[in-house]
Amino acid sequence: MAAGKEFNATDYIQHHLTFLTKPVGEGGFWSLNVDTLITSALIGALAMGAIWWVVRGATSGVPGRRQAFVELLIEFIDEQVKGIFHHGDRNKFVAPAALTVFVWVLVMNAMDFLPIDIVVAPLEWMGLHAWRPVPTADVNTTFALALSVWLLMIWFSIAAKGLGGWLHELYCAPFGKNPLLWIPNLLLNFIEYVSKPLSHALRLFGNMYAGEIIFLLLWLLAATGVFGSLVAVVFGLGWAIFHILIVALQAYIFMMLTVVYLAMAHEHH
Repeated sequence: MAAGKEFNATDYIQHHLTFLTKPVGEGGFWSLNVDTLITSALIGALAMGAIWWVVRGATSGVPGRRQAFVELLIEFIDEQVKGIFHHGDRNKFVAPAALTVFVWVLVMNAMDFLPIDIVVAPLEWMGLHAWRPVPTADVNTTFALALSVWLLMIWFSIAAKGLGGWLHELYCAPFGKNPLLWIPNLLLNFIEYVSKPLSHALRLFGNMYAGEIIFLLLWLLAATGVFGSLVAVVFGLGWAIFHILIVALQAYIFMMLTVVYLAMAHEHH
């Protein structure tokens, strides 16, 4: 917020819900949320780099705490994938992809725990007056992830059934291959294909956006005075503890749906 202006709750929330957006080209239709791109790439690289660093230094003896944690994480993801994906070597692509999705979404979600005013203060000193630090509270991020999974699902389906088999399934399942049923089959499959990325993306976005709003409302309560600050600290701590479950659960659900969609792509109807 600009110095010297009277505090306004609406302006405060709008300020912290504004992206650092750069238009692409002169038309202004396409634009990039620079804060989302930089934050997601940076924390994703840090998280995956940390795992790579631990794995690179792994030993066959008694593992240290870092190695034990990473081993538990990898084993946990592998067990989840093994229970769903039964179509070839899961360790070739699906399990590593699931690990990447889970860790990346988890660390992006976890950015919601950082106090927004403290995070953006140094950036405002540098002249960046709009910066949202939670990439998954940006619907563009969740849709980009969901559409990536959707494209992988189509690619896996074509690879498993062939292009002709995939097209045959679009027009002939589930009602049959009678030409009169081609249009109903295609419409039903179209709805299924559209609903998957929509539900995949909006579930994650809705939960993280709601969490961001609640934290902002708590920080607003802290601005009302000493009593409001004490209440905000108590409620903020309670919400943060509960939010740990939401952050981890949403990353887990997004990862599991990714594996489920890739497994379903191999199924024949």
